[in-house]
Amino acid sequence: MTFYMCTTCGCQYAASTQPPEQCIICEDERQYIGANGQEWMLLDNLRTAHTNTLTALIPNLTSIVTEPKFGIGNRAHLVQTPFGNILWDCISLVDHETVAKLEALGGVSAIALSHPHYYSTIVDWSRAFGGIPIYIHKADEQWVTRPDPTIEFWEGDTKTIGDGLTLINCAGHFEGSAVLHWRDGANGQGVLLTGDSILVVNDTRFVTFMRSFPNYIPLPADKVNHIVETIEPYAFDQVYDAFGRTVKSDGKNTVKRSADRYIKAISG
Repeated sequence: MTFYMCTTCGCQYAASTQPPEQCIICEDERQYIGANGQEWMLLDNLRTAHTNTLTALIPNLTSIVTEPKFGIGNRAHLVQTPFGNILWDCISLVDHETVAKLEALGGVSAIALSHPHYYSTIVDWSRAFGGIPIYIHKADEQWVTRPDPTIEFWEGDTKTIGDGLTLINCAGHFEGSAVLHWRDGANGQGVLLTGDSILVVNDTRFVTFMRSFPNYIPLPADKVNHIVETIEPYAFDQVYDAFGRTVKSDGKNTVKRSADRYIKAISG
């Protein structure tokens, strides 16, 4: 029995003797099948040709990115707190070297996911740190490709996963799409880690919102307004997305201004 992994999105599937017929993540309109058709690989294959780089971004926030680029090319983030460290989103490559580096930073107490595109090898990540819980919103349960008892499906609008750490179901990109609010980040001014529910654009004075980024499917105005409303109760100065772009200051107003600009543009 083998845990096959889609080479396009990097999501790992439940054990099987043959590769699955299709990747449900990539068949969906928000993703895509690779140019060579559906292809599969194993985690051990990824370990032979790729490595992870850890980069300290600000105090107690570290990014983890695979090089050369694999799959979607997103990154994970480690949030360090006195009450335990949280791995926000995941990448497919988990290896002994990366685990050792994270252990040196205090280990990982739990994993939280923004949406299905980053489910990757979450069960292997959990087991690498002793079977820690994996938090996924219940609305996205159907997209879990490798079910496991370590996955905890949460419901409702928010879930507190530590002192000052709150998962917020903002929906939009997926029904269960979530962001992570870190109250004490950025010297107490607050940080919002968004996956790609709220994507920082090249002009980092703005962010944007999409149903599908690779296929350029926009979100309607009501869903963008809902995203802004869900984060309204929370203060944050900085925004970190899944691809290394950052709003360095005035993050909350940046999201509001960007939503206004976006809605004006799609309203014609």
